[in-house]
Amino acid sequence: MYRLYQKNEIYFALAWIIIYCLVSIPIRGELGDESLLMVLGLALIAGVMTAFIKKYHLEEKYGLNKYPKNTRRYLYFIPVWILTTGNVWGGFKLSYTGLAQVWAVLSMLLVGYIEEVIFRGFLFKGMLEKDGPQKSIIIVSLTFGMGHFVNLLAGQASLQTITQVFFAIAWGFMLTSILYKSKSLFPCIFAHGMIDAFSKFGRESGTLEWVYIIATILVAVVYCPYLLKLKDEKKIPQNESFFK
Repeated sequence: MYRLYQKNEIYFALAWIIIYCLVSIPIRGELGDESLLMVLGLALIAGVMTAFIKKYHLEEKYGLNKYPKNTRRYLYFIPVWILTTGNVWGGFKLSYTGLAQVWAVLSMLLVGYIEEVIFRGFLFKGMLEKDGPQKSIIIVSLTFGMGHFVNLLAGQASLQTITQVFFAIAWGFMLTSILYKSKSLFPCIFAHGMIDAFSKFGRESGTLEWVYIIATILVAVVYCPYLLKLKDEKKIPQNESFFK
């Protein structure tokens, strides 16, 4: 994999997308998110990716070395944190019982980590230097959203999948903008994991689901331009300080 990474980072990212789909889609289609096998399969992917990043010291490159310090600049990510709770706006209801609920939540947290590392880490960073931020953000966000069409292969309804695609595109723009400006992937991982995990605690409501989708799109339309207009923070040389 390292040779592929050195040769072409975009192909490297696409290889991970294929691996992720080959592992998760069959298990989700046959056993669902609530199976222990799903947790183990996702944990294996997450573990191998993390080991690769650590082995080749890529934590800083992919924003996995620190959480953003000056979160005030990003409005403390409050718009994002509010939207992560959207799946429970209609009330709380466990999707499963017993250990099945635990496995489902763990699966969703792992999905959040894996997808952020693949899309916002491998793919976005692979494109950024060559294609620039504007094109990279657009392509990665659209790819992230369109990628949810694979849920059709796992037996998900077509209308639900289509709405999920638009929802994911909006989130894609927000999360990619956050990574680009804050240089940290941690807020993206936390937000993605919370969204997916809360989906296993929410009471279904068709009306509130549409409210959530529309609210997410509207927030993305406002929040992304705000983030992208922020000037990059200046790095202070080690031998200098704000205080002289």
